[in-house]
Amino acid sequence: MNRSLERYLSRTLGLAIVLIGLAAGAVSFIFAYQEAQEFQDDTLRQIAAFTDTEQLPGVGRNPDITGMSDSVDSDPENRVIVVRLPHGAAPSAAAWLPPHIRPGIHTVSSPQGYWRVFVRQTSNGARIAVAQATAMRDEAATDSALRTLVPLAILLPLLVWLIARIIRREFAPVRLLAQKLDEQPAERPATLPDASLPDEIAPFVRAINRLLGRVTRLMGEQRRFIAEAAHELRSPLTALSLQAQNLENAETPEAMYDRVKPLRAGIERARRLTQQLLSLARSQAAVPTNETVDVSKMARELIADYLPLAEARGIDLGLEEAGNIVISAELQTLRLVLNNALDNALRYTPPSGTVSLRLYIEGDDAVFEMSDSGPGIPAAERERVFDPFYRIEGAGGEGSGLGLAIVRDAAARLGGVISLDDRSDGSGLVLRYRQRRGP
Repeated sequence: MNRSLERYLSRTLGLAIVLIGLAAGAVSFIFAYQEAQEFQDDTLRQIAAFTDTEQLPGVGRNPDITGMSDSVDSDPENRVIVVRLPHGAAPSAAAWLPPHIRPGIHTVSSPQGYWRVFVRQTSNGARIAVAQATAMRDEAATDSALRTLVPLAILLPLLVWLIARIIRREFAPVRLLAQKLDEQPAERPATLPDASLPDEIAPFVRAINRLLGRVTRLMGEQRRFIAEAAHELRSPLTALSLQAQNLENAETPEAMYDRVKPLRAGIERARRLTQQLLSLARSQAAVPTNETVDVSKMARELIADYLPLAEARGIDLGLEEAGNIVISAELQTLRLVLNNALDNALRYTPPSGTVSLRLYIEGDDAVFEMSDSGPGIPAAERERVFDPFYRIEGAGGEGSGLGLAIVRDAAARLGGVISLDDRSDGSGLVLRYRQRRGP
């Protein structure tokens, strides 16, 4: 199931902002509420500090809060009550205050509800009580704390919207690059612009550009290969057409027989070229699937297959193996490497020559050497001979220039390495293929 990174980031960051905002709002509300309560306590202290005890009326025996309008000073809006208490803690004290109440802040209960009371004792022993209903205090503290949430209530939606806009803007270059990539012609893809890109996206775009470069080179090689293949096929087909016409114009059986031989050779050359083209195409299209391959058994089967050709050409074909060799590789691709290397050596080795396949282990690698006594390849040409349809000028043999190209392509797909060297005696060529035995 596809997932939008843009929506995921917007949703995740938006949720994080909301949760953090709610937590911050809760903490801010609690601190503001507590600060408002402390401020109101300080207000009670200040009122008590600036109150003249001589001008305050006292309270009679067991006065009730509801009947204090004439005997106390009060604030009708905040319901702050200031009263002078009698000396001592006799039953004549205010009925709504507990007896023996000490100076300081207290919360007391009365029939009219809870009150916050600050009791002050002056230097002459007089006591002043400043009281305020807790319901009023809580309402004022709540209103004050709620005002601190107003900025958060405005900023949270704005921040969520702003985050979504920023993420969408930052992902806009990705959408633009995708659009440019979709608009490119499939036959000639061009690299994407990587300037002014975020550091996290630029490596990805550069990797795409490198891939496009490889695809462009591969398409160019394929076009060139198709053109060269068409040219190579045109020549034997034209020759076959001419030889068929000559065969039709033969006047005697002897002349017909003489003209059949080059016709058969031309057909064989066209067949072999077509087979090599198909082998190369299959190698390039194959999906590697490694399996355990008994290379020694495969080599013996190949030697048996090519022995009739070697005998017909008078070539000494041999196999040298240092024990049984088993590796992990794709069977058909590995067989393609050895088959074309052996076929190439036999076709370029003159009569009475020698071709030898040697198998041995070197460290963690399996090494296959195809040694022949043919004309060899000059050092300057050893890289070009791997190009399709390339043949050394003046080279004999019946090759089409595809054998080594197929060998290199198949070896690259197996992860192996191909190299060409002179034989130790200076005559002929050694094709060496090296591959790790394990995956």
